[in-house]
Amino acid sequence: MLKTALRATGLAVALSLAPLAALAETHRVAFHVDENDPQVMNMTLNNVNNLIAYYAEQGDEVEVQVVTYGPGLHMLREDTSPVAPRIAQMALEHENVTFQACNNTLQGMQRQAGHDIALLSEANIVPSGVVQLVTLQEQGWSYIRP
Repeated sequence: MLKTALRATGLAVALSLAPLAALAETHRVAFHVDENDPQVMNMTLNNVNNLIAYYAEQGDEVEVQVVTYGPGLHMLREDTSPVAPRIAQMALEHENVTFQACNNTLQGMQRQAGHDIALLSEANIVPSGVVQLVTLQEQGWSYIRP
């Protein structure tokens, strides 16, 4: 009878921990881009692809946000992005990869240019790139600055 009780207790503990194991298999990573440098932009996209490939081999899920602000916003501008085709391809291949554009930076660039600036269709506008990174880190996201 004691063995049966121990088995039942062990099974209950194992089942209660199963959701924790499932959560541990989703990695959430924020990439920070604040430079108008094609090398940095390409390295970021390479890092994202490598990260996804590594965790896919492990059977794990990955959520990625590429957060751009300051000069890094050029990564997501229709008129100046040197990596637009790669971003379009990645968005098609990886639904868990999103690209965030800082609205503070966008507004400043538009004031300076004197007209609206179009972003890539893959870009999501967030109020502040810096605040987005802080919020993600406070939520437990890993932070990478290539």
